[in-house]
Amino acid sequence: MTITTDLRLADLAAEGRPIRVGVLGPGFMGKALILQIAGTTPGMVVTAVHCRDVEKARAALEWAGVTDVDVVGSASAVDRSARAGRVALTQDVEALTAADEVDVVVDVTGAVEFGAVAALSAFEHGKHVVLMNAELDATLGWELACRAASAGVVYTGSDGDQPGVQLNLYRFVQRIGLTPLVCGNVKGLQDRFRNPTTQQGFAARWGQDPRMVSSFADGTKVNVEQALVANATGMSVHRRGLLGRDHDGHIDELTTMYDVDELRALGGAVDYVVGSRPGPGVYVLGAMDDPRQRHYLELYKLGTGPLYSFYTPYHLCHFEVPDTIARAALLGETTLHPAGPPTVEVVTVAKTDLPAGTVLDGLGGYHYFGECERADVTARDALLPVGLAEGCTLVRPVARDAVVSYADVVVPTGRLADTLRSAQSGRTALPATV
Repeated sequence: MTITTDLRLADLAAEGRPIRVGVLGPGFMGKALILQIAGTTPGMVVTAVHCRDVEKARAALEWAGVTDVDVVGSASAVDRSARAGRVALTQDVEALTAADEVDVVVDVTGAVEFGAVAALSAFEHGKHVVLMNAELDATLGWELACRAASAGVVYTGSDGDQPGVQLNLYRFVQRIGLTPLVCGNVKGLQDRFRNPTTQQGFAARWGQDPRMVSSFADGTKVNVEQALVANATGMSVHRRGLLGRDHDGHIDELTTMYDVDELRALGGAVDYVVGSRPGPGVYVLGAMDDPRQRHYLELYKLGTGPLYSFYTPYHLCHFEVPDTIARAALLGETTLHPAGPPTVEVVTVAKTDLPAGTVLDGLGGYHYFGECERADVTARDALLPVGLAEGCTLVRPVARDAVVSYADVVVPTGRLADTLRSAQSGRTALPATV
């Protein structure tokens, strides 16, 4: 796959017809993606960048080696800038999504409401959407996938991030004849009660946002990521929050730690481990039903079953995102997208005792973390998705470790994300036009 796109990108570079990319959010990961495209990806260029703060964005672009920048406010101005070989910087998302000189929109924001607005605008203007915004996909992915299909464009998660790496590995395991039964993520730390204050030092060391780092440490991010994998494969979960065991041995040893019959009854399960080797990375455990092939798997040092271990010992985030951009633009192919209505959601769990009147803060903050839950349970109990929690006001106290429901909150008015969430709840199939 990568070889195919690499050859085609080389052709596009030689022909002077590169894939034109618009980036939403030149933050820690966005500026790294811009560096990767500008520095090492022939046949692909960044033509436009959306930002909130122009001067911070300009500094990020300069860090990535991009100095020929125009600050613009319309799609026509984006086009003029791009045709002059410059990068357009804009605070108007539709200026980017409507521009003729943008083929693929990459969302690197992690913001659900903004991401929803941007995705619909991109679909309206015939643009493919690549997500480095797992929070958006975990909350509204099925609805957005259906709308992208109606618009005839690609909506996809990205290579490099753990969900995309897992899906690539899942497909490999399927392709060689095994049945994937566990898709897992390897973490180095899990503490549900971490917050931006506890993570300030680590964030400063790496130049990251403390809230983003907190969402990694408190488990929200891994639950969001594993929900994406579940919804792309039809897998489920053993329990709310996943099994999430500590294991400081090798990933191969996990093959003895799951009940295969239980996994089959679940249709497969997503999970994570803390501390396993090699890591950080991802793993897939698969079963082989053919005894003749089990003989060969043992010969090839994969053990005797019934589960066999496959893993990728790294995830390289922005380094691999251009592969997804190329797959979308050249092949009309997704790396990761919902296969149907959600099987797993991510619900809001109180990080501390929260009094009535609390206005919930954002992901990775002080008020809550996210945990996977079966979608049927989420619907039955009207549990609040973690991607929609920010800005909700508690109408009654919620104790630490309790799940927040819609009955516990007043939701802000006028949010597009809530409208899309309501539409998603009624979706059972792709639109008939597809």
